[in-house]
Amino acid sequence: MADQIPVQTDQPWKPAANPWLIAAGVMLATFMEVLDTSVANVSLTHIAGNLSASSDEATWVLTSYLVSNAVILPTSSWLSRRFGRRRFLITCITIFTLASLLCGLATSLGFLIVARIIQGAGGGALQPVSQAVMLETFPPEKRGVAMSVYAMGVIVAPILGPTLGGWLTDDYSWRWVFYINLPVGIVAILMCLRFLEDPPYLKNAPAGKFDSLGIGFLALWIGCLQVMLDKGQDDDWFSSNFIRWLAVLAVIGFIVFLVRELTTPNPIVNLSVLKDRNLAIGVILNFSIGAILFGTTAVLPLFLQLLLGYPSLQAGLVMSPRGIGAIVGSIVAGRILSKVDGRLWMAQGLVVLGLGMFLLGGINLNISPAEIIWPIIITGFGTTSIFVPMSTFSVATIKPENMGDAAGLTSLWRNLGGSVGISLVTAFVTRGTQAHQHLLVGHLTQFAAPFRNQLAMLQHSLAAQSGHAAQMQAYGVLNQTLQQQAGLWAYMDNLRLLALICLALVPTIFLFKKAKGPAPAGMVAH
Repeated sequence: MADQIPVQTDQPWKPAANPWLIAAGVMLATFMEVLDTSVANVSLTHIAGNLSASSDEATWVLTSYLVSNAVILPTSSWLSRRFGRRRFLITCITIFTLASLLCGLATSLGFLIVARIIQGAGGGALQPVSQAVMLETFPPEKRGVAMSVYAMGVIVAPILGPTLGGWLTDDYSWRWVFYINLPVGIVAILMCLRFLEDPPYLKNAPAGKFDSLGIGFLALWIGCLQVMLDKGQDDDWFSSNFIRWLAVLAVIGFIVFLVRELTTPNPIVNLSVLKDRNLAIGVILNFSIGAILFGTTAVLPLFLQLLLGYPSLQAGLVMSPRGIGAIVGSIVAGRILSKVDGRLWMAQGLVVLGLGMFLLGGINLNISPAEIIWPIIITGFGTTSIFVPMSTFSVATIKPENMGDAAGLTSLWRNLGGSVGISLVTAFVTRGTQAHQHLLVGHLTQFAAPFRNQLAMLQHSLAAQSGHAAQMQAYGVLNQTLQQQAGLWAYMDNLRLLALICLALVPTIFLFKKAKGPAPAGMVAH
């Protein structure tokens, strides 16, 4: 039987403003920030061409943002205590909005990268601070609804990013990918100024001395890890000295960071909160779900564009219905979590997500958009079915003053999971394509009757137009078919592997401690 969490009876703090007005302000900022993790992906070729850079150099536009974003994420709790959460959040939104303007005005790649580093630093705190604000603003019995709204921002935004980025880039300019943040940022700042306030315990919480060594080691291991993941496949991973050095520095930085934060009296990242079992399980699940979500978000558009020949905007449109499933899942979760065990709802979410991955693993080169859309909607529903209760269970036993630390760690590991998922799935698809191509090419010989027949048919159909070049063109068509089939098998293998991972994660959910009944109004389940 699951352990029971005692329910405290002290009255919680309540904000003066309507909780939904506060939620609208902080979620506008969060949606804007999460959107920028993926909205520039489809614009890289345009950015490279416009700023006279190579495609490889343009990828630093993504990497620079992720590195600075990841470094700030776990430090958000200390910075909130030091400057006040309200002031810190408004400052971050302001920095992010102004940096977005600088990104749009960039005239060189170097200027754009610097602006993206500033943008990532400003946006890094928006996810954990917004999550902490949402959890504190709403009473315990409404936290499921609050996390449903939060899930819409965190999950739907990276799904809609490629579609929005493709439309803005194709119809206007890549600069509008960044300019679009300006009106959203201004509205978010005004709403936070009007409605947001700090809880009493945060006003009185001592920040402690700034841990400069801790932040330095954190930047070292996260920076090296992010660059290694971003450039690993291009440099053939550990066959490259550059990647090997990055891996060594990442491991050393991580170990030294752990030692520093566990021994210093004023750590920049409070790792002691991971002693809480629910939070530790939540970190593991956030990492895993982040890897699955971001990995499929990155690899499915590649399948649609490279194998099915979809343009970037159409590929984004085919992917966007996942947002519909995510919204429906958030609404259903918000309503049903007060009536059922959240762990059971998470378990069905993982099963549904695995089902969606399995259906996507049955794709072929003759598939229609409609046949892809339904499994994508199913995966969106499954993802939010997991994420909403997972967010509440992860912090169910955390003290209010540690809520910021918990939110920062879960957001950090979700983003790191996304980076690892993108890199590993992309690498497995590339290497799987090579392996299947090696297996299939053995059937393309003159000793195989199907190959001879197909070659003869192609030569005959091409002879009228190409004459003596028909044979070479026929070989070219067959080689292209070979590569497409090898790529198809690689995508199928990886999607089915992700389905198995979803099912393997189900037992982990039941390690969460369960609250003893629903918390009544005005009572906090810590």
